[in-house]
Amino acid sequence: MPRFRRILDELPAYRAGKAVVSADGRSFKLSSNECPYDPLPSVVEAVATAAREMHRYPDPASAALTDALAERYKVPREHLALGAGSVTVAQQLFEAVSEPGAEVIYAWRSFEAYPLLADLAGVTSVRVPLTDETHDLQAMAAAITPATRMIFVCNPNNPTGTANRSEELTVFLDQVPEDVLVVLDEAYREYVRDVDVPDGLGLYPDRPNVAVLRTFSKAYGLAGLRVGYLIAHEPVASAVRKTTVPFAVNAIAQAAAIASLAAEDELLERVEAVVKERTRVRETLLGQGWAVPPSEANFVWLRLGDHTGEFADRCAVDGVAVRPFGAEGARVSIGSPDANDTFLTAAQAFRTEL
Repeated sequence: MPRFRRILDELPAYRAGKAVVSADGRSFKLSSNECPYDPLPSVVEAVATAAREMHRYPDPASAALTDALAERYKVPREHLALGAGSVTVAQQLFEAVSEPGAEVIYAWRSFEAYPLLADLAGVTSVRVPLTDETHDLQAMAAAITPATRMIFVCNPNNPTGTANRSEELTVFLDQVPEDVLVVLDEAYREYVRDVDVPDGLGLYPDRPNVAVLRTFSKAYGLAGLRVGYLIAHEPVASAVRKTTVPFAVNAIAQAAAIASLAAEDELLERVEAVVKERTRVRETLLGQGWAVPPSEANFVWLRLGDHTGEFADRCAVDGVAVRPFGAEGARVSIGSPDANDTFLTAAQAFRTEL
């Protein structure tokens, strides 16, 4: 029998959101934070054109997409590093800082891939509990030791949707040693409407140890093609590029991302529609008696404790898939108005049954 790393015996598999179907055939997948809209025609056309060259290797440097992103954000192209989704770029970051004894700090609960990536990279996870469903930045600063190599701040946080504001984040960053990398994971940045929640791209220019992580999966609706990117000072971006698997971002994904940037105004209209639905869903849930923290993402969070599994099962009866997290709570993506109405009906029914 071949010998493998012992950590693999203990490593849980990443659990993706699943679809469910009701008895009458309805199915609403609100478990994966996906864009509820079909791809734009211009993006589909770009994909079809790129598919005619699928027998060729993609540009390993993603030069055209890098140039498009550099122009979009007015940053040097040397500050960019790309990967197959932001989770893969996160994996590259873990690999870049990994050494025996190295520690990585992140809030918990936060993005569930962090502990998986930490274990695979062989670094020690330091989990700092949330306070009021939000990153406790002062506790995270207090957790820094000489072994700390990297800190992830998921802002807005997945799965709670909460966000840290400018003043507290700036105070935190001022406390972090210059040799500790702070990654602002902003996968849901486009959905932020609180003006006090900072844009990481406004923070990183004066801070060489700050990196910003973004994705095309959510607001841009390219979850199935896997395109993520990092913006940071050149030494950080260069370290991430060194850990990139050759041809990581395929040609079709590159073409779709470029087309999406060109159609950004149209895409952001869809984002605004999701934000309006987010407000409606949360206000309705509050009216039903649920505790739902303000969300700056494309989902809402219900802390349900021991009722979490029952809640998910009740939603599934109506064909609504939500994302349960053990005995903590459930994350519910914002979908189409019809999907959201069906979920709200199920939530009310469960509330009545409690």
